[in-house]
Amino acid sequence: MLVKEWALLEGLHPQTVWKWCRQGTMPVPVEQTPTGMWLIHDPKYETASQSNPADSRTVCYARVSSGGQKEDLQRQADRLKAFAVGMGVEHPEIVTETGSGMNDRRRKLNRLLADPTVGTIIVEHRDRLARMNAGLVESALKAQGRRIIVVDETELDDDLVRDMTEVLTSFCARLYGRRAAKHRAEKALEAMRDERV
Repeated sequence: MLVKEWALLEGLHPQTVWKWCRQGTMPVPVEQTPTGMWLIHDPKYETASQSNPADSRTVCYARVSSGGQKEDLQRQADRLKAFAVGMGVEHPEIVTETGSGMNDRRRKLNRLLADPTVGTIIVEHRDRLARMNAGLVESALKAQGRRIIVVDETELDDDLVRDMTEVLTSFCARLYGRRAAKHRAEKALEAMRDERV
């Protein structure tokens, strides 16, 4: 179990739990992966969450925004696979996808989210899952006994800053989308005018 998950269940601040892990004063068994991530093995939570471990799959999800980033996509997938193996996953599945993080038109991710046999989804950064509202996806999966692991949590942890970034990203997407739509409409009208002449 991740530090943030255990801290939430125990009503503690994650920084306190990380400090305890580093000092070796945790009241339950912990381990540090080769990548430096702390995993907490609390028997009272692990036995409840591992009701059907044979059916649960771990999938690494890598995404880039455009087709010109194929090399980046492969490197991202390789890093995720190495992380999963470091966590102890014997045969992690890799799912790669090219598509915008601003909308829900990602068939492969939608399939993963709808598949109840996928117990854990590993992503490199939170925005690889979704640019906005990734927390809602996490909450929905958690309610089903599933989880998302974010490898690099160095993103902004300040809720206000994250919310502001999401709002600005949404406004930019709408603005650029409108500009593109307006541009396409102008071209269509111009083409109609040209046909009349």
